[in-house]
Amino acid sequence: MKIGSLLVDGVRRYGLVDGDRIDLLAESADVFEVLATADPGHESGARRLPWDETGSVAVPFPVASIRDFITFEQHTAGSLRAVTGTGEVPDAWYEAPAFYFTNPYAAIGSGTPVPIPPGCAVLDFELEVAVVIGAAGFNLSVEEAFDHVAGFTILNDWSARDLQSREMRVGLGPAKGKDTATTLGPVLVTPDELVDYKRDGRYDLAMEVFVNDIRIGGDTLANMAWTFAELIAYASRGTWVRPGDVLGSGTCGGGCLAELWGWRGELQPPPLRIGDTVTMTVEGIGTIHNTVIAGPPAHPVPPAVRRPTSAPNLGGGEPREDLEP
Repeated sequence: MKIGSLLVDGVRRYGLVDGDRIDLLAESADVFEVLATADPGHESGARRLPWDETGSVAVPFPVASIRDFITFEQHTAGSLRAVTGTGEVPDAWYEAPAFYFTNPYAAIGSGTPVPIPPGCAVLDFELEVAVVIGAAGFNLSVEEAFDHVAGFTILNDWSARDLQSREMRVGLGPAKGKDTATTLGPVLVTPDELVDYKRDGRYDLAMEVFVNDIRIGGDTLANMAWTFAELIAYASRGTWVRPGDVLGSGTCGGGCLAELWGWRGELQPPPLRIGDTVTMTVEGIGTIHNTVIAGPPAHPVPPAVRRPTSAPNLGGGEPREDLEP
């Protein structure tokens, strides 16, 4: 099953995609309930509309939250070279899957223009596949995790590299460097559609990215260091995952400019410019595309007011007899 979404008379509507047509679900239908019950969820004679991924389509499901992992070793090594000058992947990367939270309100569909983030001069893309949660779960094991999957979609993690680099030096982030747009689409594909691509818990899906129809790079999704079930289990450790939660695979090898800059030692290909169109294709899922446009101005925020600092008073209180000196 493939779920898509269109704006119909100004209202976001979901539907079942079949080739070049989409059968709209009832306005009150819950996408994740439809997927869980395999019930089409639309009345006989439901409205059928043309479906064209080369145009503009909406995010194919309601987004609750977005966690973005980093699971491709080649991308990790190349990106570190761009930031630190060394491609040595730290031991901590191998010990557990790392992720950050990004802005669910910045999720956009394929075909939506992407404004340059205010103050950004080094805009980049990141080619990923995301797994979407369809049923709530708490502290799931790897064996339990996949039962909570609704489906898969393409994810483009738009990145303002100059903003990201500055803010991550503080020890937090990324934040504003990732805050403007995350493309999801063109459809949400259920796991049964991808069974022929599955290899040892991973999906051998060809992934490619183009800028203005020039191929920049690509990889196979099978090169993830962890399976999606393992990512879900880790994300749910001690907490809930719920329908609409998005877990990105992280950027595949050769799937962004920053990695290429790291390997080449120069900003080639150059950062994205106004008018550039980024197109991403993932086997079995489809194609997304967005064009970069001018963004809003960066309204100034003053630097911090520096205050005199000193060590806090570490004394006070009576000594405790149960503590050794």
